[in-house]
Amino acid sequence: RFIAKPCAINLGIQDSGPHRAQPNAILEKVFTSITKSPDGKRLEGLSKQLDWDVRKIQRWFRHRRNQDKPTTLTKFCESMWRFTFYLSIFFYGIRFLWTAPWFWDTRQCWYNYPFQPLTSRLYYYYILELAFYWSLMFSQFTDIKRKDFLIMFVHHLATIGLITFSYMNNMVRVGTLVLCLHDASDCPLEAAKLANYAKYQRLCDAFFMLFGVVFIVTRLGIYPFWILNTTLFESWELIGPYPSWWLFNGLLVTLQVLHIIWSYLIIRTASKALVRGKVSKDDRSDVESSSEEEDVTSNSTKGIFSTSSNGSNRLNGHVAGGQWTGE
Repeated sequence: RFIAKPCAINLGIQDSGPHRAQPNAILEKVFTSITKSPDGKRLEGLSKQLDWDVRKIQRWFRHRRNQDKPTTLTKFCESMWRFTFYLSIFFYGIRFLWTAPWFWDTRQCWYNYPFQPLTSRLYYYYILELAFYWSLMFSQFTDIKRKDFLIMFVHHLATIGLITFSYMNNMVRVGTLVLCLHDASDCPLEAAKLANYAKYQRLCDAFFMLFGVVFIVTRLGIYPFWILNTTLFESWELIGPYPSWWLFNGLLVTLQVLHIIWSYLIIRTASKALVRGKVSKDDRSDVESSSEEEDVTSNSTKGIFSTSSNGSNRLNGHVAGGQWTGE
């Protein structure tokens, strides 16, 4: 409100929402009670009932759906908040872990386990991360529903479960490694979304490519060969199997499966960007395309209704201006 919004206004981002649908009690009742995307048969029935052209009714539902979506200014402020958090918590984690012995030797995560001291810096690091992911869990139901909604829901559940479970079992040393590793790729992603909302296309593309490289290196390289190696093999060797070992590693492996899915989507988006010359849309997000021509077209048959949907963020974000975004 006091930092992100003035920054957005200085960058020329207007606090103006999409074109609002004209008031209509019948269509509003259908929209709120029955369906937000009526099929052809229902459209024909509404056309006869209202004596409206089918395209006009399609356009009304289009505008009504977009009417509930947040403005670019709102999305910019949200992304700036997330960027600030991820950047701050990442540098906090790096500064804290740089002097930690288990950062350089993962076997230190299991020496003298479970009798390992919980320092105040480690405690606050855990609590901040847990609070943030709980906020993402709740806000996911109020944000725009994207195609990766279920994947993100599973991701948040697994993350919260891992943070809570590792804290309760005093596996905080390896937990800090997992948290710091995941925060590394979130910073360039949010930076790319900020550049996208501000219409700095080249900067957006550069940050997205940086995000893709960092994501794949950390999630498909460092995570399985560094984190999973110590939780699956080194822990088994040093402290042996224990009942919670299976649950803990099961959650970590679940995250790895999600990493593979997201990496595929990122690579596909990057491939499209190389072909088209710019990052078009994040394959993890839903958007309804809109053109200026349609917004100003009259109710005649010249109006064209089109819906495009591409299957990240959000990691939690939205597509704006026909360009990509996502978590």
